[in-house]
Amino acid sequence: MNNVTFIFTAIFLLTGFVASSQKIDGAWQNTRDAKQTVLLYQDGYFTQTEFTPNSFLKTWGGPAKIANGRLNILVEFNSADSNEVGKEKSLAVNFEKNKLSIDENGAKEIYNRVDEGKAPLAGVWKISAREQEGKIVPIHQTGARKTLKMLSGSRFQWFAINPETKQFSGTGGGTYTFANGKYTENIDFFSRDNSRVGASLTFNGEIKNAEWHHSGLSSRGDKIYEIWGRQKM
Repeated sequence: MNNVTFIFTAIFLLTGFVASSQKIDGAWQNTRDAKQTVLLYQDGYFTQTEFTPNSFLKTWGGPAKIANGRLNILVEFNSADSNEVGKEKSLAVNFEKNKLSIDENGAKEIYNRVDEGKAPLAGVWKISAREQEGKIVPIHQTGARKTLKMLSGSRFQWFAINPETKQFSGTGGGTYTFANGKYTENIDFFSRDNSRVGASLTFNGEIKNAEWHHSGLSSRGDKIYEIWGRQKM
């Protein structure tokens, strides 16, 4: 092997390694007319949500891994088609700079990076306890029922689902900020009540013993104190 061939091979291998090690952690967004499509990929979980300023359209997602240029998702919920739950979806992905290309059966979409999924609260969280009548009470969701909240560096989405029965109970999401012990959500979509869109809610928030303590008033004005634990997929 001459020096030129060796250098070319080394560059090729290094480039391949860098490309294969790149991550799509964080939030991505595609805008077409009035429709927004937001992708979240955080700690091995993926969601895709479509909405307009006037309506929630659909959402789906589940545990995901990237391998050999493909994003493989085990669908845990799908608000538009429950028959998809339990199936694996494989999407061809390519990312360069701040753009992500996803190809599903020949239909390609380009998404712009919103953030890189780096923030104190970035991750996948599951509610584990809440205050009731002045006492912190553990939440025991039976069977496969669960309520998860995903946060990237700047966006959030919660969803209540049951992968076993394929039931989808609701979702909501938008942008958030977390600074000086204050957590603020700005709602972009809410599947149960579109009148909530545009609202901003501020809560007290802190990480204690690796748990997220979340307190304040709900959108209905009810006092809440919740504890959320990180989930690893």
